[in-house]
Amino acid sequence: MQRGLAVYQFLAYALSGLETLTSKYGDPIEIPCNKGQFKESDVTLVKWKYDKDGNILVKQLDQNATISTDVNYKNRVSIKKDFSLIITQVTMADQRTFTCMVVWKEDILEYPVQLTIYKVPSRLQITNLTTAMAIGKPTMLAQCRTEGASPAANITWFKNKTPLMTDGAAVKINTNVDVDETRLSTTTSTLEYTAVKGDIDTKFTCQVQHIWSANMDSSPLVFTVNYATEKVNLQVVSQGPFKEGDNVTLKCTADGNPPPSSYSFYIDGEKKTVDSNIYTLTNVTRENTGDYKCSLVDNEDIAASVPITVEYLDVVLSTTGKIVKKLGESLEVTVDVKASGAAQTSWKKGNAKLNSLPKFDKLTYSDSGMYECVVSMAGLKETRTFELVVEGPPVIKNLIKERGEGMTKVLKCVAEGSPKPTVQWSVNGTSVILSSVLLLEYIYTFIYTISPVLYAMGFSFHENSKQMELNMTLYLITVVEDVTMDKQDQKDEYGDQTTLAVGIVVGLMLAVLAIGLAYWLYMKKSRQGSWKTGEKEDGSAEESKKLEESQSQKADV
Repeated sequence: MQRGLAVYQFLAYALSGLETLTSKYGDPIEIPCNKGQFKESDVTLVKWKYDKDGNILVKQLDQNATISTDVNYKNRVSIKKDFSLIITQVTMADQRTFTCMVVWKEDILEYPVQLTIYKVPSRLQITNLTTAMAIGKPTMLAQCRTEGASPAANITWFKNKTPLMTDGAAVKINTNVDVDETRLSTTTSTLEYTAVKGDIDTKFTCQVQHIWSANMDSSPLVFTVNYATEKVNLQVVSQGPFKEGDNVTLKCTADGNPPPSSYSFYIDGEKKTVDSNIYTLTNVTRENTGDYKCSLVDNEDIAASVPITVEYLDVVLSTTGKIVKKLGESLEVTVDVKASGAAQTSWKKGNAKLNSLPKFDKLTYSDSGMYECVVSMAGLKETRTFELVVEGPPVIKNLIKERGEGMTKVLKCVAEGSPKPTVQWSVNGTSVILSSVLLLEYIYTFIYTISPVLYAMGFSFHENSKQMELNMTLYLITVVEDVTMDKQDQKDEYGDQTTLAVGIVVGLMLAVLAIGLAYWLYMKKSRQGSWKTGEKEDGSAEESKKLEESQSQKADV
């Protein structure tokens, strides 16, 4: 029964085909005998052999295994209880058929097993690498190599991640596989390529493919693509617009690779060859305006040009510096502008903008000031200035009496003149200190403050300048009158003292009348046009009339 089963199993094995095992190079391998289905007590003898005549070991019942003297296996094999064969550190020489022969009862059975060894390739190597390729010329770019593989590795070239195939024209790939004495393979692939201009910055890679390992890729290979110059370009490096005195730098570039190391520049029609692609024009003038050209040194037909304009702006103002004119005179101001383009002109007087060129048909004091002419164009600006001073005789514009703080009165004399008038005030023939305020550039207010004093006083002043001296007499001003009016305005505040104040005021008014009459009589005899208290002066008929009118008005009060 058991014998029939064994025969059946052998026949089934034979029909199923040869069993195959795969092992990695250098690893140990266990080769089973009939998949370990024999019992040790049922087997009389087991023998392992390889190929046809190679003996490895023999194991008899209840005895230790006997290992043959075969140099390939005597130190690398052993047998297990289930009759499996153990081989350590397998090599490519172990890639063969191993047979387990079993004496089972009275039958002899054999179980062959085919052992396959694989080995992953070493890391790829790039050799014979070139650096540049010329357009239209076949160039051997590089060689990709990997060693020690089983089975042999495959190599594929890529251009920008797209596989390359030999086309017999632009692409030629030559791949060789060499097997050494250890049965390991070395694969070498060489790429020959004919470049075009579009291959600038193209990335080539080599990839090693093996059935028992992941793909290995080389680093991207980028080659310089050399080609002849077909076009040059000339550009102005310096930032414009350019004005006289600037430096202008020109740069000539070519589309060839490598680019030319020298160029010819044409400056004012003169050819200048330099070992650079830069040429600088220094301290340019308006005469440097024109077209500039550069070309290849060995081929003047491959050239480029660029226009350069040197902007200029000339401004001549007919009036400069400080101009002194008389009141009422005329002044003509002209500005002459010569420029390389359209220029804009603006005027200012001080900080105020003027709408046009100033015209002075009849000068006034208000025309005095600092004038500024600004002419601008294309980044250029020229400024011209002049100072106008209008001088004239002093003129008294107004005499003003105002209420001051408390009981004081303020006398103001408004005078016009240039240069500034010199004004003197006097009280009863005595000069007093006064303050002045500048209203405009040519109008001044001279101020004197009168304190409340119970006596009448007169004032006069005169102005000194280059042109003339004039005197003018103020009308009699009585502080007493003003004090009286202040008292009347405040009668509600003082209550019971009102009656006493009125009496005092009436008495003072009578005193003023007496003084006014004496003054009138005195002015009758006076011959001069000004009056000072305590002095004898003759007054004009007009002044007398004004004084009479003034005193009459006060008497009516």
